[in-house]
Amino acid sequence: MSDPAWKMALGDGPLVAVALHHGHAVREEVARHLALDEVTRLREEDPHTGAWTKVAPHQVVVNRSRFEMDLNRPRDKAVYRQPEDAWGLEVWKPGTPDDLFQRSLAQYDAFYAQMRELLDSLVRKHGRFLVLDIHSYNHRRGGSDGRLADPAGNPQVNVGTGTMERSHWAPVVDRFIAELSSAEFPAGPIAGPLDVRENVRFFGGNLPRWIHEQYPETGCALALEFKKFFMDEWTGQADARLMEAIHAALGQAAQRTLETFLSI
Repeated sequence: MSDPAWKMALGDGPLVAVALHHGHAVREEVARHLALDEVTRLREEDPHTGAWTKVAPHQVVVNRSRFEMDLNRPRDKAVYRQPEDAWGLEVWKPGTPDDLFQRSLAQYDAFYAQMRELLDSLVRKHGRFLVLDIHSYNHRRGGSDGRLADPAGNPQVNVGTGTMERSHWAPVVDRFIAELSSAEFPAGPIAGPLDVRENVRFFGGNLPRWIHEQYPETGCALALEFKKFFMDEWTGQADARLMEAIHAALGQAAQRTLETFLSI
């Protein structure tokens, strides 16, 4: 179930991990018409998040940049046509043909068709499924030496549950937050337990919304936004020790949460 724009590695069990914004590549025709340089694009993408999908037996990693098509936005907003769609950035050169956008939207449709195929198969086999929708977010927008965003409003991990029927999945959400919060991190940029909070900065995008609309009783999607404390958001360089620590913490939290998920 793979495509040049994404890779779906299938295993066994009801747990799926997705990295929608991992990719940086674009089609050749897109590259010719983009007004943005690669460094600016990379800063708004979620590099390295694909590595964390390995905590689940089913892994979905998107290889294409969100600037080609953003799979976590509604279809009518999936291509950033105006600067207000993309943090004020001028994405396209003048005269970019509309049929280029239509080809991007065809990929968008193909992705959601394959996701439906995957999730339908999990419902048939397991009766339900749990999705970890993994992202990252910037917190030093003033430059590489700029001031960090206030931690009070920027948790190290934001768990978005705004698109689900919270009461139905409460045991799953509460178990996941508790387990991830208890993870102890090595010394360095952070030490001690992770700051994990719910719906502080983000509530969940189009993928979890679509899942909860299409599978209201059988599909639970947790939208995870990791603050880019594990990397330099201006260069894209990651701290290998923190990357591994997040992977271990996320894997443990996912497996323990799966126990609760299967019991309800």
